[in-house]
Amino acid sequence: MDGVLYDSMKNHADTWVEAFKKFNIDFPRKEAYLNEGSTGDFTIKKAIKQLCNRDATPEEISGIYEEKTRLMHQLPPAEIITGMQDLVKKVRTAGKKIVVVTGSKQPILLERLHADFGVASDEVVSGYDVIHGKPHPEPYLTGLQKTNSTAGQTIVIENAPLGIESATKAGIFTIAINTGPLEPETLLNAGADHVFSSPEEIDIFLKGIL
Repeated sequence: MDGVLYDSMKNHADTWVEAFKKFNIDFPRKEAYLNEGSTGDFTIKKAIKQLCNRDATPEEISGIYEEKTRLMHQLPPAEIITGMQDLVKKVRTAGKKIVVVTGSKQPILLERLHADFGVASDEVVSGYDVIHGKPHPEPYLTGLQKTNSTAGQTIVIENAPLGIESATKAGIFTIAINTGPLEPETLLNAGADHVFSSPEEIDIFLKGIL
């Protein structure tokens, strides 16, 4: 969802930085992109372990995420990434199922999926639906269950290293769309089979497959 369907990652990065700052923790903006796709709890625990060399407290885990959510609701709605609505329509027209696999628990974005992309609530795997978030394979294994498909019948479109790791651990062919500041090599090193820079490039790639 974030960084693939919506140009929302800059909002996530800004709000992560500010939410951590409230707890006197200097969270590097780039870390938001490196950790994108994981659950909020995972990001907070990992960041405090790395930056403070200790475990996060329950108060920090709940407080930082609550502050991030509050700040997200103050920002303008994230724009749809140009070309993604057309790509989703083409995939559906070809008779393929679509499931959105996201680590997000942000209602402000989850509620838009149906209106913007025709994605029903039972076609979403969110942070509410898994015990282990990305890079664990559980999110994408859960997505396979929703489509009643095998890994060999499935293609994942991802934009973040942890999401790519999650999909490849689930045995799924994974292509990346690089919509953020990360180097393409970062996505390839995470396991992406191909890296593209726009929905149009993905459209050309998928034509023969569809």
